[in-house]
Amino acid sequence: MCGVFGIVAPDRDVARLTHFGLHALQHRGQESAGIAVSDGGRLTVLRELGLVSQVFTEDKLRGLHGALAIGHTRYSTTGSSAWANAQPLIHHGRVRTIALGHNGNLVNASELREELLAGGMRAASTSDSELIAALIASDPAPLEDAVAGAMARLEGAYSITALSEGTLVAFRDTHGFRPLCLGRLGSDWVVASETCALDLLGADFEREVEPGELILIDQEGVRTRQAVPRASGGAQCIFELFYLARPDSRLAGVEVHGARVRMGERLAAEAPVEADLVMPIPDSGTPAAIGFARASGIPFSEGLIKNRYVGRTFIQPDQVLREQGIKLKFNPLDEVSGRRVVVVDDSIVRGNTMRQIVMLLFDAGAQEVHVRISSPPIVSPCFYGIDFADEEQLVASTRTVEQVREQIGATSLAYISLDGVQAATMRPENEFCRACFTRTYPTRVPAGKTLAKFRFEPSRA
Repeated sequence: MCGVFGIVAPDRDVARLTHFGLHALQHRGQESAGIAVSDGGRLTVLRELGLVSQVFTEDKLRGLHGALAIGHTRYSTTGSSAWANAQPLIHHGRVRTIALGHNGNLVNASELREELLAGGMRAASTSDSELIAALIASDPAPLEDAVAGAMARLEGAYSITALSEGTLVAFRDTHGFRPLCLGRLGSDWVVASETCALDLLGADFEREVEPGELILIDQEGVRTRQAVPRASGGAQCIFELFYLARPDSRLAGVEVHGARVRMGERLAAEAPVEADLVMPIPDSGTPAAIGFARASGIPFSEGLIKNRYVGRTFIQPDQVLREQGIKLKFNPLDEVSGRRVVVVDDSIVRGNTMRQIVMLLFDAGAQEVHVRISSPPIVSPCFYGIDFADEEQLVASTRTVEQVREQIGATSLAYISLDGVQAATMRPENEFCRACFTRTYPTRVPAGKTLAKFRFEPSRA
């Protein structure tokens, strides 16, 4: 789920602009942050564990000089939440040095790692991202061809920004799982995971980086190449549209907030309920709750106050931290006491968050708690960059809707239909990966549908 950013702007403070861009992408990863800058030759990288605001100070930003830069906010899906796995990573290969930030997850990482280690690569991390950098850094071909050659070897999801040889490189996998867009800031060029980062800088959106496309930007301008053939149809992650992306972003031409409101409206039509108020699980459930209230005529109200100084609990790296984060994050209002409440959220993944929230609301005096979810049941693991690569983690994978309702303790539970969520995107289904709902994957996946997050950690060998 990470956030990636890149900029070429010789007459601007690229480190500071990247810092701003990373603030806009903080929701995509909260474990570490980093910036790499290049003056055309030397690469300088600063990366640390923590939020963007914790990693970078004025003094640190002033020390990052260059004409081009990349940035990264990390959410781990391969490798532990350790400094060695923070990005942008820097890799010194036989041919070139490269700094690289990766959003996504490779499904053939084990094969690539075994091959590269046999060929003499010294692994400095336990992430799959280092493998991409190593392929590019060890290829004697010119940079453009080396990147294209690496792309042909990679399977799975990758949206990447990188620096090497005084060039900003951006490329996206053949399916386009994770978002990546191109913008302009005056005469300068910007690449980012989401359009909200362009908006913060005052940059104009130019277009999406196409699946399989390679873009190279230096002080001479922009070169583009269809490095690997685009897969038929597309496979943009539909999870982005109902949960991950910021509501003020546009993905593949879809305004995220509007799509989420439409999901709520459709959910109200599909799963009506008699209640006194509609309340969201803030913040990602808010647009759908607005839509549900609008379509149902039930008043909208905040029933939970969110501590916004606590990060996204779903993307905490382990379950203990997720559960503690839930307790820190939400507090119910007296508004719910004696009321029949409709709670609208974007998804139920493991079920832990919703179970605790339902308990909070009943403890606060709610008469009934009706849970409505603006995505279908998540029944199958993700291998493309979202941290549920184990079917046993998914509360709906082996349970009926009624069994999930019992698990979370709600008065009633209903999910939007797959047709309903698809209609809300206003895009055809062949443009999306919906494997977490359908168990139908656009690429090969590991045998047994398991992909251990910590498989490259020495202690897990």
